[in-house]
Amino acid sequence: MNWTQLDWKCLDRLRGTFLAGSPTEEAYWQSPSDLANYDLTFGERIGWKWDAVLDELELRGWRPPAGPVLDWGCGSGVAGRRVLRRFGASSFGSIAFWDRSALATDFAHDATQREFPGLDVSTATPGYLRSQEPIGLLLISHVLNELPPSAMEEIRSLVVRSRSVVWTEPGTREVSRALGALRDAWAPEVPVVAPCTHAHSCPVLAAGNERHWCHFFGFPPPGVLADSDWVKFAQRAGIDLRSLPYSFLALDRSWKAPTHLSRVIGRPEHFKPYARLLNCDASGLAELSVMKRGNPALFKELDKSKRPLVYAWTRQGEVITGGSHVAP
Repeated sequence: MNWTQLDWKCLDRLRGTFLAGSPTEEAYWQSPSDLANYDLTFGERIGWKWDAVLDELELRGWRPPAGPVLDWGCGSGVAGRRVLRRFGASSFGSIAFWDRSALATDFAHDATQREFPGLDVSTATPGYLRSQEPIGLLLISHVLNELPPSAMEEIRSLVVRSRSVVWTEPGTREVSRALGALRDAWAPEVPVVAPCTHAHSCPVLAAGNERHWCHFFGFPPPGVLADSDWVKFAQRAGIDLRSLPYSFLALDRSWKAPTHLSRVIGRPEHFKPYARLLNCDASGLAELSVMKRGNPALFKELDKSKRPLVYAWTRQGEVITGGSHVAP
């Protein structure tokens, strides 16, 4: 599949389905061609979000455990292939794909086998999904607003079996807060790697913080904004290529989190004399400021940086007087 072969009618139909975002028992893949069109366009864009998530996990010093990977609700297999590219296929014993659509599972399986010919790639069987066999890394991507109630019990059982979990979703308020509720339910048993820098209940969900949601922004690869194929696709699909909002949750049973770090939620707002940001750390949510005159380098960095905004601050009340960006 390449840009000259795109089926715009198919992409328009898929776009409408994604925007509906309601639970359904029906699969929306009608042919392998649907998945190929998706993988080149919408799927690649989700891959950029996964790149941002994996950037942050590496920044925090996390690496996936050795052992089998399960990409659940795999679609075209974007999440699984992104993880394999980042950490290397040799880091894992095997990868299995599952989707309620056999078309999707087959596409993900075949695409991964072509790219990583030496890796043990399989499709997950019903027996495997119902078993107690340990899972090294469970991957879930962009499914939360489409899940029927019956699927959540299956996910919970898979989390129990998993040593680590990485779940990436759109950055909408509704989906992000739903993911935060799952985080609070699971955190007592499986430590949170990110985005949180603490093990307390999610402060976004506390009374009085209803207007907030835990979301972040990724960036497309260099050159995309000047690529005529991507520009045409974005105009047709009604997508802003510069904006990649996402939310995510990463859990790991062996993780021991540092307690002195902060995570900036969303984007900092810049005004002429200062920048304002929503900060999350072990003490909760707080709106903090960085004065341009007092800290011009940090003021500029918060405006231009494309790295995950994870910092160790020094503060005087609600004013940040200094800070060091976390390095891997």
